[in-house]
Amino acid sequence: EGMALPQRILFAPEEICMDWQQRQRPGAGLCNLGSTCYINVILQCLTYTPPLANYLLSRDHSQLCHHQGFCMMCIMEAHVRKVLSSSASVIWPRAVVRDLKFIGEEFEPDMAGDAYEFLCRALEAMQRACMSGSSNVDMSSQTTTIIHQIFGGFLKSRVTCLRCQAVSDSYKAFLHVLLDIKAPSSLTAALEDFVAPKKLDGKYCFKCSKCEKVTASKRVTVHCVPKVFTVCLERAADHTGKKISKIVEYPEYLDLRPYMSDTAGEPLLYSLYALVVHSGDTCLDGHFFCYTKASNGLWYKMDDESVDNCGIHTVLRQQAYLLFYAR
Repeated sequence: EGMALPQRILFAPEEICMDWQQRQRPGAGLCNLGSTCYINVILQCLTYTPPLANYLLSRDHSQLCHHQGFCMMCIMEAHVRKVLSSSASVIWPRAVVRDLKFIGEEFEPDMAGDAYEFLCRALEAMQRACMSGSSNVDMSSQTTTIIHQIFGGFLKSRVTCLRCQAVSDSYKAFLHVLLDIKAPSSLTAALEDFVAPKKLDGKYCFKCSKCEKVTASKRVTVHCVPKVFTVCLERAADHTGKKISKIVEYPEYLDLRPYMSDTAGEPLLYSLYALVVHSGDTCLDGHFFCYTKASNGLWYKMDDESVDNCGIHTVLRQQAYLLFYAR
């Protein structure tokens, strides 16, 4: 509805498997190579994303990859295989740190970074790798890569002129959602605020085709759900690095149906499988660690080199920064 059909399917959706194809104990911890905790937590969360891990463990990408030089998918494939297959308790993610400048120009070895920014750049780098060798790919076809089919969805933006009630719809692909938590005290409240209509006036006035510049109402909803719903709870209070340290409640199971363009129908249930926590007084310093659910169904706290078993009650009581839910 309202979106062009892809001219090419870059990855067959029926080949995506949401359940672990191999069940085993958790893999190795990751050595901190100098202020790389923000990298380690994202690598661990991606490693324990079942549909991505299943694909990378199959080696399908590297067997067909003809990319010369840096390829984020090949790096992730080698990393995930090493973490989940090695008998070592700790491994060194040297390949990722070595190629940081290709993942994102803002990252430098031995300098602290932000986990959300690294997640964004890592997914973008994997998306580019999936389109390597495919020239003149239309925008709709770009959303058929394995990466976008796992992490991607579509948002619908509906602007309504408050004078003549004319409606304008637009659609935007997304790989993750950033939520404001200044007021909401729970994930569901933050999502309700995200989809609530917002008034457009003043310098943000809507240019209606009939009424010129007028006050309007804008509502953003989830139009097509992803297989993996990734959320960042924005903890930066302002540009000074001041941190919002409050606890925001989040459920083990999440229904996305109430936040859809079409709220009628069966529930769209998601299960929490990973989260990232930032400890520290400000957003400019501190430390990142994460919790992930391994293929054996058990939860583990992963803090650089250490991998320790924990329960769901501990997982649900954290000052979460990033949340990963699987359909």
